Amino acid sequence: MRLAIVGCGNVASFYAGTLPLHPELKLVGVTDRDNRRAEMFSSYYSVPRYSSLDELLADRRVDLVVNLTNPRSHYSVSKASLEAGKHVYSEKPLAMSFSEAEELVNLAEQKGLLISSAPSRILAETAQTMWKALRENAIGTVRLAYAEMDGDPVHRFRYTEWRNELGIPWPYKDEFEVGCTIEHGGYPVTWLTALFGPVETVTAFASCQIRNKGTSVPLEINPPDFSVACIKFASGPVARLTCSWIAPADHSLRIFGDEGILCTDDIWRPRSPVYIKRYITIGGRSLLAPWKTGYPLVGPPGSWLIQGRRLVMPPRAALRAIRARLRHLRKRVDFCLGVAELAAAVREDRPCRLSGRYCLHSNEVLLAIHSALEAGGVYKVKTTFDAFDPMPWATRS
Repeated sequence: MRLAIVGCGNVASFYAGTLPLHPELKLVGVTDRDNRRAEMFSSYYSVPRYSSLDELLADRRVDLVVNLTNPRSHYSVSKASLEAGKHVYSEKPLAMSFSEAEELVNLAEQKGLLISSAPSRILAETAQTMWKALRENAIGTVRLAYAEMDGDPVHRFRYTEWRNELGIPWPYKDEFEVGCTIEHGGYPVTWLTALFGPVETVTAFASCQIRNKGTSVPLEINPPDFSVACIKFASGPVARLTCSWIAPADHSLRIFGDEGILCTDDIWRPRSPVYIKRYITIGGRSLLAPWKTGYPLVGPPGSWLIQGRRLVMPPRAALRAIRARLRHLRKRVDFCLGVAELAAAVREDRPCRLSGRYCLHSNEVLLAIHSALEAGGVYKVKTTFDAFDPMPWATRS
């Protein structure tokens, strides 16, 4: 699958840095409206640069456009790509309005193309392990889930100094103007919808508590920096989701069943351990055991070697990966999982796990929560999606 990247900003290096994990994906070029930034990216990753989006879309070699632009440009870039006959994988969100997101999905279906969007961590080890535990009825009938997506009081940090490995700054103005729910709420929402199916209703509250976030340029809008939602799934369970840029970092997920609690401490962290806490009976009383038991983490063959494929990186790519790992001192998230899934669906002529309808449904849920700043109350979700299969390596005994 030959792909091209539109948008060479901060997040683009996270995609390019994990692209070598997927040798079936070939990056044939990049473009950005900022020519200097595109040239930096092109030089650093030794990839050709297109002078414009039009030139990229005119290249018949490009099968798939990876849209990493500003969220407010997602709709226009994705629409132009679909109209040019390209499959599309977009950074989150699919679009900033429901009508635009729905239009993109309908357009893709009309043209026989695939469109998908981030986040894709439902395809990784921790989410697949939790899904496997639920399929195996490890905690009995599920009643409730608590999902936290608190991202620290970012306004108190030195965020103007945050850089990726190319030295491109974190786009704090864009992030603050998009808001914590749309920026980060997609991680737990995509997990919950994959695990429990379509959402029926969303009851949400949102607020902007820190209007002055210390930016060097004024913000044009002040979206929520706190939101909380109660989510009812058609399959029966309910969930509470909290997002903020105020409370200390907490990315945990707890799923409550009749026989115990299935949990992980950080859905952002690659290969975050999965645990089960069980109820015990003492003196006729049912109590939660003070200990937790690890649930075996599932993963693709060779995942303990970071999927083994880093060993075949080109030398320059390997040096960049080592430098980035030493700089960040943390496990690197595979941002290209969703791109690889879309490419595999095209190659194998099958539905994409992260289908356009699934992404549209998650987009609608997030917009309902985000919009509670102006209009709270109960929102009845319009969209739905077909259930998809877990990863093949997660179904083995």
